[in-house]
Amino acid sequence: MEILALQNLSFRYPDEEHWVLNNLSLSVSEGDFVVLFGPSGSGKSTLLRLIKSEVAPHGESKGQIIFNHRSIAEHTAETLAKEIGMVFQDPENQIVMDRVLEELVFGLENLGFRTDYMRKKVAEMSHFFGLDSLLNRRISELSGGQKQMINLASVLLLEPKVLLLDEPTAQLDPVAAKSFISMLRRMNEELGITVIMAEHRLEDVLPLADLAVILDKGTIVHSGSPRQLSAEIAHEKYQSYLPAATALAMTFSHEQEKMVPLTIKEGQQWLREQTIISKSLKKPEKKKKNGAVLLELKRVDFQYERDNHKVLEQLSLKVYEGECLSIVGGNGTGKSTLLRVLAGFIKPQRGHLKIKGTRSNKKRNEILKVGYLPQNPRLFFLEDTVEKEMEKAVASNKRLDHKTGKQHIDYYLESFHLKALRDHHPYDLSGGEIQKAALICLLLKSPEVLLIDEPTKGLDPMAKQSLIERLKRLNQSGLTIVNVTHDIEFAAQVSSRCALMFQGELTAEGTPDAFFKGNTFYTTAMDRLTRQTGVPEVLTLEEAKQTWRMQNS
Repeated sequence: MEILALQNLSFRYPDEEHWVLNNLSLSVSEGDFVVLFGPSGSGKSTLLRLIKSEVAPHGESKGQIIFNHRSIAEHTAETLAKEIGMVFQDPENQIVMDRVLEELVFGLENLGFRTDYMRKKVAEMSHFFGLDSLLNRRISELSGGQKQMINLASVLLLEPKVLLLDEPTAQLDPVAAKSFISMLRRMNEELGITVIMAEHRLEDVLPLADLAVILDKGTIVHSGSPRQLSAEIAHEKYQSYLPAATALAMTFSHEQEKMVPLTIKEGQQWLREQTIISKSLKKPEKKKKNGAVLLELKRVDFQYERDNHKVLEQLSLKVYEGECLSIVGGNGTGKSTLLRVLAGFIKPQRGHLKIKGTRSNKKRNEILKVGYLPQNPRLFFLEDTVEKEMEKAVASNKRLDHKTGKQHIDYYLESFHLKALRDHHPYDLSGGEIQKAALICLLLKSPEVLLIDEPTKGLDPMAKQSLIERLKRLNQSGLTIVNVTHDIEFAAQVSSRCALMFQGELTAEGTPDAFFKGNTFYTTAMDRLTRQTGVPEVLTLEEAKQTWRMQNS
């Protein structure tokens, strides 16, 4: 039975000529798990916000959204608030109360439910999610994964018929993301809630879907079952979205698979049926020696409040000239705090930071020019257009005159595919677009060290691959890069060195090959796929292409 339908839906923002959504038609059955994906800026978030009418953007719309066989405009605000729930990408943007229990009952209180009913529902939901130990905790003390679980539980307490999710795992570490997706699957299967999820990371999500939809430039370009759609796009520009098992099978199979593997289990079964040997390759070059130490932390401690636990404890780290260092670890382990200490925005309570061997903070930028991109790039922007922000960045760079700076702006806008957005307000950009715009502003300042917090957040796979290639070129040209990330696939491709944070310190480090192979969760999907199958183990699809040869293929 149909629960939601789009009928020739179009939408454009005020004072814009182009339509963000263009004549969309789609039918969603009750209980479906729908995965919506496509390039950054294709209209996914706008579509979800139009369905969740309380947060619908201003602008001109055409066509209709039908919910429960009636136009969404015909339903009462109370009905829509209760029956259509939404979880946003950034958990911080959704939470309104200080403590977990207060947050859970906030929606119920606003809809006027009785106290005894609320107590019963909260107790039930708390047991379902395993939140009992968190009920009296402050929200500020929780990890990103815990906050996102609180958001999901708060929405489910209203017993929605449709749940909308806008890239809910974007800021979660690999373990928390798997836990969150597992919970979505349970409530879809056990409670029958219809799920519509916009997501870029499809490895664990696509196999769960009943319907997969690709949105590009405001238009539905593909829709169908995950297997059907995967076979259709295997040799198109959207192939970078495919799960590792599907991408590997479609890369090494000349004939289209009758049964396209979607999961690690299916992919391993397919691999065991193949005969794959290693190509003869030239011996790898000797490992490049470390460059000079640009930044050094020695036995650093840091805590935000005296009575709280230490976020960083006895942490030591050296950042070498010319390296690309990726730091991974769970939510709440101190990765972002570490980056802010390196950037000089917060001062450690114990230990010290050395810049090129000196502990002096005087004329810091004259000693070493550091660029820092925070996890929320919107904090970066103060001007009312993207171009004005970039012009301000050029003006602060003594190495660039006005003419050369203008040429650099044009070059970066073109290469990052943001040329059409130069006159837009930064806050009107999608998550992926504003991430790229903020990175351009940093590059226009010609930093010697680039510090990036979650560089791939909000980026679709194609934009991510483009960013990887650009960062590699910048790194090869001499730019030192330090990033903290939950994106293991990104870290495996871009890094010269990786490190793991646990309980406020770095507990392991090494080259990507040595660091990731053998890990259970903190490794790539391709590594999990190829281990214990009798084929040469690889971290990435590119490594497989370079080192494998399939017999009789």
